[in-house]
Amino acid sequence: MKTFKALMAGIALVLITVSGVVAEDTKGTGFASVDVMSNYVWRGQRLSKDMVVQPSVGIAYGAFSTNLWSNWDRQTGDHNETDLTLDYALSFGKLGLNTGYIYYGVTGSNTQEVYVAVSYDAIFKPKLTLYYDIEKGNGGFAVLALGHSFELAKDIPLNLGASAGYNLKNKVMGLDSSGNKFSGPYYGEVTAAVTVPVTKAISATPKIAYDFALGSDARDIFKGLNAGYGDTDKSNILYGGLNVTLSF
Repeated sequence: MKTFKALMAGIALVLITVSGVVAEDTKGTGFASVDVMSNYVWRGQRLSKDMVVQPSVGIAYGAFSTNLWSNWDRQTGDHNETDLTLDYALSFGKLGLNTGYIYYGVTGSNTQEVYVAVSYDAIFKPKLTLYYDIEKGNGGFAVLALGHSFELAKDIPLNLGASAGYNLKNKVMGLDSSGNKFSGPYYGEVTAAVTVPVTKAISATPKIAYDFALGSDARDIFKGLNAGYGDTDKSNILYGGLNVTLSF
């Protein structure tokens, strides 16, 4: 915890210093949102038995942004996770580059990641993100994501997405049958969401997702997690919910 506080203080000092040299006309933005989901699913892992509520708040100023996200589990009644993300973004024409830091404040199991992402603003908007767990996992994780939007009606897009994850000996993602860290295909996900403007500042987004294991090691891990919820033969999950966002 002392290391985390020192790191946060150092990052805050850097942000304050850099923001002081950002042009005066740089515009700040922010949002507050809440997701109500049938399950908590992260990188293909089912982490809840029942419905969860996930509030989030974020601000952006120039190239810098920060986000605070939390999870509340209805079945247990526990507020069991709070994550902090710090991000710095650059763009070079259609090419985007992000780098940042994530602190996972999970009950009894905190960890930290750094990441770098490369994206391209073209059809399917490909994005490759490489994460590295610098604490508990001591390993990497790569995610390739694609997406495309169709306008169903004026200002009402249908957003379709697909992603795949590859584990790089990250212990947080689980161990193989021999109890060792492993590298290999991990999960796939397909998503669909419709964003509906409620007011100029508020939007509502119903969404649905299907996650499934891509490799045999991940399949065993997902089945082990699901065993706690009575689904011992499943390494996949269909889930969904509603997001409401206030932008300011």
